[in-house]
Amino acid sequence: MPRRRFLGGLLVLTAAGCVGRQPRHRTVRIATGSPTAVYYAIGSALARVIDQDLPNTDASVLVTAASAENLQLIASGRAEVAFTQADVLVSGGTSAPSMVALARVYDDLLHLVVRADGPIRGLEDLPGRRVSVGAKGSGTVVTVRRLLTVARMRGIDERQLSLDDSIAALTAHEIDAFFFSGGLPVAGIKLLSSLLSIRLVDLSKWAGELRKTYSDVYVVRDVPVSAYQMPAVATVAVPNLLVVSSSMADDLAFDLTRLLLERREVLAAAHPAAERLDIRSAIATLPVPLHPGAARYYRSAKP
Repeated sequence: MPRRRFLGGLLVLTAAGCVGRQPRHRTVRIATGSPTAVYYAIGSALARVIDQDLPNTDASVLVTAASAENLQLIASGRAEVAFTQADVLVSGGTSAPSMVALARVYDDLLHLVVRADGPIRGLEDLPGRRVSVGAKGSGTVVTVRRLLTVARMRGIDERQLSLDDSIAALTAHEIDAFFFSGGLPVAGIKLLSSLLSIRLVDLSKWAGELRKTYSDVYVVRDVPVSAYQMPAVATVAVPNLLVVSSSMADDLAFDLTRLLLERREVLAAAHPAAERLDIRSAIATLPVPLHPGAARYYRSAKP
């Protein structure tokens, strides 16, 4: 066979093989948090949307201790997407270069939950008390440690319990208070408020010191009566981000961001915190930069 005819046939076969090649299979593991908290609810809804709308893509949800553990899972390649509080990722105004954001999803509010008939009225009443500061590996622990540092609170009998374990311990009189950082309303706290007379402690006066000492991500937000049918309070809040590795393929980051915004109603049906998600708020991830694929989606979605 002449060399020219052989090469021509090889090119035809190669082209035919490319046309018939199946798209690369993609796996998306979403690191969330406690099954009774917001990360898990929204993450589970996002996984269902991915499975339904993205061909050749399998999504699953990982139950974790939340923010700090989630970032470790991304860094080690054991998860592709993670929910995290911005303060866990940002210190001194800079973020880890290996982590980038798809969106700002909502704000986490720091809850300090106590019995309504108990003696704890303010942060100053915690020394000498048994207090859960959040699960090991959670964003709650990071925020609470910083809060107690700026407030110069010492002598607290600290326990590191998950949300579910904190609720059980408060109910059983094994602790006097617990912290939890989450979007409104936190399902576990809402259920607890229907079973036990509890209230939330106002933490808003410490937001300024947290900003000055650690990061501008800290702000003040209100917990309205409608959240838990309890008296409204103000507290410290921090943006909640959906983050990925900076090495994620641009097309996957684009697709995930598109689903996050275009299927928002599905996420909001899973948890009301997702109702606050829109393009204007989603792009406000600084000082954590957007993934280039996410930025490309936002540019294409502008009216």
